Amino acid sequence: MAEKLIEVILPDGSGKQVPEGSTVLDVAKQIGSRLAKAAVAGRVNDELVDLNAKVNAGDKVSIVTVDSEEGREILRHSTAHVMAQAVKRLFPEAKLAIGPAIENGFYYDFDLPEPLSAEQLTAIESEMERIVQEDLPFSRKILPKDEADRFFAEHGEDYKRELVRDIPDDETVSLYQQGDFVDLCRGPHVPSTKALKAYKLQNVAGAYWRGDSARPMLQRIYGLAFPRQDELNEHLRLLEEAAKRDHRRLGKELDLFSLRDEGPGFPFIHPKGMIIWNTLLDFWREVHSKRGYQEIKTPIILNENLWRQSGHWDHYQENMYFTTIDEGAYAIKPMNCPGSMLLYGRQVHSYRDLPLRVAELGLVHRHELSGALHGLMRVRSFTQDDAHIFMLPEQIQAEIEEVIDLINYVYSTFGFSYHMELSTKPENAMGSDEIWEFATDSLRNALEARGLAYKVNEGDGAFYGPKIDFHLTDAIGRTWQCGTIQLDFQMPERFDLSYIGKDNEKHRPVMIHRVVFGSIERFLAILVEHFAGAFPTWLAPIQVEILPVSDKFNAYAAEAAGKLSSAGVRVHVDSRDEKVSYKIREAQLQKVPYMLIVGEKEQANGTVSVRSRANGDQGAFDLTTFVEGITKEIAARQLELTW
Repeated sequence: MAEKLIEVILPDGSGKQVPEGSTVLDVAKQIGSRLAKAAVAGRVNDELVDLNAKVNAGDKVSIVTVDSEEGREILRHSTAHVMAQAVKRLFPEAKLAIGPAIENGFYYDFDLPEPLSAEQLTAIESEMERIVQEDLPFSRKILPKDEADRFFAEHGEDYKRELVRDIPDDETVSLYQQGDFVDLCRGPHVPSTKALKAYKLQNVAGAYWRGDSARPMLQRIYGLAFPRQDELNEHLRLLEEAAKRDHRRLGKELDLFSLRDEGPGFPFIHPKGMIIWNTLLDFWREVHSKRGYQEIKTPIILNENLWRQSGHWDHYQENMYFTTIDEGAYAIKPMNCPGSMLLYGRQVHSYRDLPLRVAELGLVHRHELSGALHGLMRVRSFTQDDAHIFMLPEQIQAEIEEVIDLINYVYSTFGFSYHMELSTKPENAMGSDEIWEFATDSLRNALEARGLAYKVNEGDGAFYGPKIDFHLTDAIGRTWQCGTIQLDFQMPERFDLSYIGKDNEKHRPVMIHRVVFGSIERFLAILVEHFAGAFPTWLAPIQVEILPVSDKFNAYAAEAAGKLSSAGVRVHVDSRDEKVSYKIREAQLQKVPYMLIVGEKEQANGTVSVRSRANGDQGAFDLTTFVEGITKEIAARQLELTW
C-alpha cells in the first residue's frame, strides 16, 4: 500500500509533502540533513514543541536551530535539567526549586542542608558529564493537576508542589523526564542529553524562594552553556578579561572610590576619582551650555504631598526613603523631575519661551535590596545628569532628534558604539491608551526620520511615558544601558503646567526627561572597565609623572612640573629615594599616560625623556615641545596617546 502523504506549510509559505505520522524532526530531515543536525526543537502553528512532536496536515511548521535565540535558550534550559539531575544523584536530600535559562547560561535553585563547596561544584559538573554520555532522551508527559501534585508529594518536592498549585485547575501539567530524573517543565527540550556539548558551572549564590525575603534561602548554582566548545572558551576568555577590568578591583588599586560597611550602597569618591568625576562634569556642562540648556539645582528632600502629586507615591514608593521634619512627612527624592516641575510652574510662560531646556546634576536616593548592590553599578545614592525639556507639541520630533544628536556626540567622544531600544507602555502606566500611542509614535517617528535602527521592548516604558534607551558597547563587547529619552504627557497634567499660546489661551506643554551618562557613578564604573583603568590623557587623574633619577635633579623636576601645571596639565613628581626602574613600574601600575625621566643630560639640555604608557620609551623631547603636544592632546580629548 502506498504511503499516505500530508502537506505542511513552511515559513516561506511553501508546502512540504511528508508521510502521515511524521515528527518535526522528520520535516527537518526532508528539508535537509544540515538543518536536521542543527535542529533542537520546532514551532508548530506558533507553538514551541519538541522535535518528536507529530505534525498534521496543514500545520505551519518551522525548525528551531541551536544557533537561534530560541534554540540556545532551549539548550540552556536542558542543561539546567541535567545539572539538577546531577545534584539529585549526589545529594538525594536536595529539594528542587526552579531552573531557567538566562543570558549565556542557566541557573537552578536548590534547598540543601549545607552550603555547597567549590569541590562539590566540580563533582556536580563531573556527574553532568556522565549523564550527557548516557545519552538519555528527554520525554514529555502530561498529567492532570492533582496527579502531578501527588507525584511531587511522593518525592518530597514541596517547592514543585507549590508551583503546581499555582497552575489553573482547568489546565494539565507538563513533566519532563531524562533517565531517573523527572521535573516540572513546559519544555521543549533537546532530544537527548548527548546534545549538550559545552557547559561549565560557575558559582553558587544565595536566593530567596520566589524572591521573597520572608521565604527560605536557597542555593542557586549558576552555569554557562553554548552550542560549541569554542564559543564557551571564548566566553570564558571574555569573563577572564572582564575580571581584570572589574571596576571594584581597579577602583581600589587606582584609589578612585570605596564602598564601606558604614554606608552600604553609598559610595565614597576619593580625590583621584573626583578628578575624573569633575572632568566628566566639566565636559557635560560644556556640551549642555552650547546646546541651550540652563542648569538648576533642586532640594534632595521634599514634602510627601509632592510625591503623591507626581505619582511616585503610587508607583515607586517601595524604592523611596522617608523622613519626618517638624512633624510633617517628607521623602528623599528618588528622581529629579518633580523639582523641575515646581521650577517651571513658578512663572507664566509664553509659547515663545519654548522649548525650555533645564538640566540638573541631581543627587537621588533609591532603596535597593542589599543583594542587588554591585560596586558603583548598583548603588543607593547616585548623581543623575538629568534634563527636562518643556516644549510645544509641534516641537516634539525636533527636540527628540536634538537629544539623540547630543547623546551621540557625548558617546562618540568616549569611543562608544551603541544601539537603541524603544520601550512601550507598561502595565502600571498612568494615562490613556490614546496619549501613550501618540507619545510612542512621536519617539518612533524621530528614530525613523534619522534612519536609525532600533529594537522594540514591549511594556518596558516608564510609568509616565515611553522611552528610548541607549545601550553602550564597551571594549570587550558588553552592553550597558545608560542614556534614555522619555516622553511625558502625564507630569505636566499632574502639576497643571501651562504656557500662553498664540491664541492668548492656556495650553499644556509636553515634556522630555533625559539623561546622557545615566548616573555619574555608574558611568565612571563603565569607563573604568572600558579603558581597564588606562584612561585617555584628558580623563587620567595624573596625566604626567616626573621621575628624577636622583635627588640631585629634584629641582629640575619641580621646574618641569611647574611649566606643565601652568599649562593645565595634572602632574606629579615622584621624588622618593628609589631606583628609577621602581618608579617607572609604580607609574605603570597606576596607569599614568606619560612618565618623564629627568637626569643630568635632560637638565643640561632642557629636555625630558618621554616614556609612554602605551608605547614605552619615546626618546628625549624639548620640554616646551612636550607641553605643547600634551595640551593639544588633552584639549582634543583624544582617545589615543600622542607619543
